[in-house]
Amino acid sequence: MQKRIITMMKLKKNKVVLGLSGGVDSTAAALLLQEKGYEVVGLYFDIWEDSGAEGRERAENAAKQLDIEFIYKNVSDTFEDIVISNFCSEYACARTPNPCIVCNPQVKFKTLLDAADEVGAYYIATGHYADTYYDEDDDLWYIKRAANEKKDQSYMLYRLSQEAISRLLLPLNEIDDKEQVRELARKKALANADAKDSQEICFIDANDNYKDFLRRRGITAPEGDFVDSEGNVLGEHTGILDYTIGQRKGLGIALGKPAFVTHIDSTNNQVVLGDNDDLFKTEVLSSDNILIGNDHENITAKIRYAAKPADAKLCVLEDGRVKTIFEDAQRAATPGQSIVFYAGDLVIGGGFID
Repeated sequence: MQKRIITMMKLKKNKVVLGLSGGVDSTAAALLLQEKGYEVVGLYFDIWEDSGAEGRERAENAAKQLDIEFIYKNVSDTFEDIVISNFCSEYACARTPNPCIVCNPQVKFKTLLDAADEVGAYYIATGHYADTYYDEDDDLWYIKRAANEKKDQSYMLYRLSQEAISRLLLPLNEIDDKEQVRELARKKALANADAKDSQEICFIDANDNYKDFLRRRGITAPEGDFVDSEGNVLGEHTGILDYTIGQRKGLGIALGKPAFVTHIDSTNNQVVLGDNDDLFKTEVLSSDNILIGNDHENITAKIRYAAKPADAKLCVLEDGRVKTIFEDAQRAATPGQSIVFYAGDLVIGGGFID
């Protein structure tokens, strides 16, 4: 601990290591940090060994245009062990993972912190749309919702450590829209000002899909039965990998009324179908939870990235799981996705939905 404190004291408060993908968000973040007087170092993570040099070249070119130091880190082995393995195993168990939630604390932000220590930078930064907040009374750091709620990405950062949040700068917090970000890049005549946004899952090519990716990795699922909530067989499904909770279209079965996937049973290889009303639940269980602070009773929570926070109460169970009780029923809480808890605008934790 003493060694760590001494090391921290030597870090420069005007120096920051920024996750630089070469995209317009991270580039605009670098520009804003420079305007505030920070010495910015761009860090590119190579997460996928088969991705080639295109991503690195794009990031390196952005660093040259910004006239900042550039660091390259190959984290593909760590990414494979932590993120890819989780992605495959979760789908094999009929759960729907969010790889960014797993990557952020264990790969991305850990690499940023390590690199910052190496180059003597106190701060780290990313192009996320969110903010941070320090509560002096509790001596705790929080991720805070972005000033622009439509752009808010605080949900993705709920598992970050206190050290990561305390050293984190998020310069895009008050940006109103993407066009404003692009305009910042245009003013500096940056090559990526009008580049397309990155794909949803960074390690799956835009021309590919997650099902084929899983099958190439040996994750397959045999055909099985569609059943109703009572276990009555309704027909045959093509494999549990082909379905998600709440799905209506593409089921390949006609029941004379709208049918929705309400549950996926990997143990019995069954896909349960029901009505839309069956998807609404007031209680959601989550595991591997993180909770910050002491006031956890009356909060808001969201069960997916695009959901709106809804009023709820938390109940910590004896086995460590958390039961979230919503005032209004939530639709299609999906195992493997994250539920994130808020006290006002502050992220106070979250966990993985059971």
